[in-house]
Amino acid sequence: MLDTRRLRLLREFAERGTIAATAAALGYTPSAVSQQLAALEREAGAILLDRTARAAELTDAGRRLADHAGRILALIEAAEADLSATAPTGRVTVTAFPTAAVAFGPALVRRVRAHPGLTLLLRETHREEGLRLVRTGEADVALVADWSGRLPGAESARGGDTTGPASAGTLRFYPLIRDPVVLVLPRGHPAADPARPVDLDKLRDEPWLAAPAGEPSRQAVDRLLAGTGGMPPAPWEFEGLSTILSLVARGIGIAALPRLTLAVGDRRVAVRELAGPAQARDVYAVARASSVRRPSVAVILAALNAAVERLNR
Repeated sequence: MLDTRRLRLLREFAERGTIAATAAALGYTPSAVSQQLAALEREAGAILLDRTARAAELTDAGRRLADHAGRILALIEAAEADLSATAPTGRVTVTAFPTAAVAFGPALVRRVRAHPGLTLLLRETHREEGLRLVRTGEADVALVADWSGRLPGAESARGGDTTGPASAGTLRFYPLIRDPVVLVLPRGHPAADPARPVDLDKLRDEPWLAAPAGEPSRQAVDRLLAGTGGMPPAPWEFEGLSTILSLVARGIGIAALPRLTLAVGDRRVAVRELAGPAQARDVYAVARASSVRRPSVAVILAALNAAVERLNR
């Protein structure tokens, strides 16, 4: 019998063309991918890959099975959707980066509670791991952030269009929200006064709190402060935007953070909008194209869209 996870891996190889690219997309080592494809060949009783010392490509049999795999996996998802058509049931798994887990978690819980047969597992992961888990079927929906503007759907996300997904192979990307960087200060700070314009040059020597160098949010802050001579030497750097927010609230320093970080609603901080070229990240919900018709996945996507409407208000 053919293993469905190996079929999914073969389908990914057919889309990406190399074992290395397939391994990188799924978070495996190249040797693990090669071993799983070899096991699938034994199950199928046919040579699926034409291997050389430097490369591998699908044989005719491999291409036919990859085509079948796409249909088989879609049929499995369709069968699951049909069996649960009367009401969403079972466990739905969502992965999210930490601030998205905080911002969207309450909406997910409220929506799932409305369906007694449905349970939720919300896991915190980074973007690549979340996408890998969705591709392999270990998660149903991933919430991911992109600072580059190059993910599918990025242009429509910047335009505020959250009505339709963009596709990339087996995945669908649903743009949720544009999350701009804002200035966050202790409420008693002089620059917290909304009657005074924000002047980053005058804040250059303040104690800035930031993520470590190389982190996407830190790179956004570096770009923001480039006109002032760049990020001043930070006495402390912190993993976790919520940690930075907590320290600002305690009067330790100031920071520039994505607005979504403020979903916790800490009243000890003041928030100021920033002029000039916007630094922002795009937030997406990602699901397998073959799974979006499942009632449980539809519940999650609807909950996320409802949460976005509240956040925008």
